[in-house]
Amino acid sequence: MDLVLLCVFLPLVTVAWGQYGDYYYGPYNYGDNDEWANVYRQGFNFQCPHGQVIVAIRSVFNKKEGSDRLWNYACMPAAQSLGEPTECWWEEINRAGTEWYQTCSNNGLVAGFQSQYFPSVLDREWQFYCCRYSRRCPYSCWLTTEYPGHYGEDMDMMMYTYDYYIRGATTTFSAVDRDRQWKFIVCRMTEYDCPFQTV
Repeated sequence: MDLVLLCVFLPLVTVAWGQYGDYYYGPYNYGDNDEWANVYRQGFNFQCPHGQVIVAIRSVFNKKEGSDRLWNYACMPAAQSLGEPTECWWEEINRAGTEWYQTCSNNGLVAGFQSQYFPSVLDREWQFYCCRYSRRCPYSCWLTTEYPGHYGEDMDMMMYTYDYYIRGATTTFSAVDRDRQWKFIVCRMTEYDCPFQTV
């Protein structure tokens, strides 16, 4: 009986591995010696190299440092089927101390972050750096779970599958904990040009 099951499932596993085996993102390289994109209570600007997008985000919270976080990002090249970015831009600023929801306009993908710390609210304002790939359109979008799971915890968010891209985020801000939780907006992108723009 075991031999029959093996003969039935082995070809299925082989086919699935052949189709999807190369599409798993491995461990991310956040930079040499765990370098952070910022220091506490300071602004920063992080952009992926041309043709790459954000695929992992790591952050450490420190209440003693003004309830601020250290941030680190990992980038990977976008799928070849998307081609080269046709344009990149900075989205509007999301103000400190407020909840917000934002996706990259013009069907863009997140390729960087810019942030400034405000000691008066013990929070940061945020801005996405977005890149558009030809006229590709997002589909099969969903929200991740909350990162971090609880205010004040460290966070480590990774994209585990290829062809899924971060298009934006929604955040909540706790006035008590002076921290933010993130849900990232993740989508697939069409492999053909779309005749329209989605929001």
